Amino acid sequence: MAKQERGTRSRQAILEAAAEVFDLRGYDAASTNEILARSGLTRGALYHHFPSKESIAMALLDAHGGALFAPERTTKLQSIIDLTFAFAVQLQRDPVLRASVRLAVEKTSFPRPVDTPYEQSTVAIGELLAEAQQHGEILPGLDVGDATTVIIGAFTGLQVMSQVYTNRDDLPERVSAMWRFLLPGMVAPGLIGNLRVTPPSEDLVAADVARAEELAGLAAAEAAVPAP
Repeated sequence: MAKQERGTRSRQAILEAAAEVFDLRGYDAASTNEILARSGLTRGALYHHFPSKESIAMALLDAHGGALFAPERTTKLQSIIDLTFAFAVQLQRDPVLRASVRLAVEKTSFPRPVDTPYEQSTVAIGELLAEAQQHGEILPGLDVGDATTVIIGAFTGLQVMSQVYTNRDDLPERVSAMWRFLLPGMVAPGLIGNLRVTPPSEDLVAADVARAEELAGLAAAEAAVPAP
């Protein structure tokens, strides 16, 4: 058990070191030497967990799915809104998630997997919107696929702008503005006044982020268990 725990810690240390390097330099400019230097581990330890830089990048992309946890709210639309706020907070503080997002948006030699962060986000937001439609929360006739594409595209563009201008310090404010503009074209009459488009309380955000990080950690631990 102790050996397994050390292996899990080593794997996480490699991922966090790689995330910092990828986030700073991008995939192509990142080197395993710099990853090793930041992790404080040996090359043997690295290759025990990851046979290549590409395999590290694939593991980082897996972390994206855990950040798409939808918090429980009284309406599905509020769940979607608060999911984007929790995701924004994680982008501010989690280098692993930032690296996965950078891998998704930049053009590199890294071969894109079939299940990219965009596909993961499309599934998560699309399913929530479909539930909102079933509950009568969105306008009749609204195309759920189009709405999903617009939400993901708008968030992606805003987080890139926020990164460029403020290192994502103002990302929650930009997300709030996004929803103020999007909701009138989406929400069923009478509901829009009941939706909060400002960040939740710090305690609520902390709980949402903690749950998302717990799910991401469980996914990472499952991925680290070798196949029988």
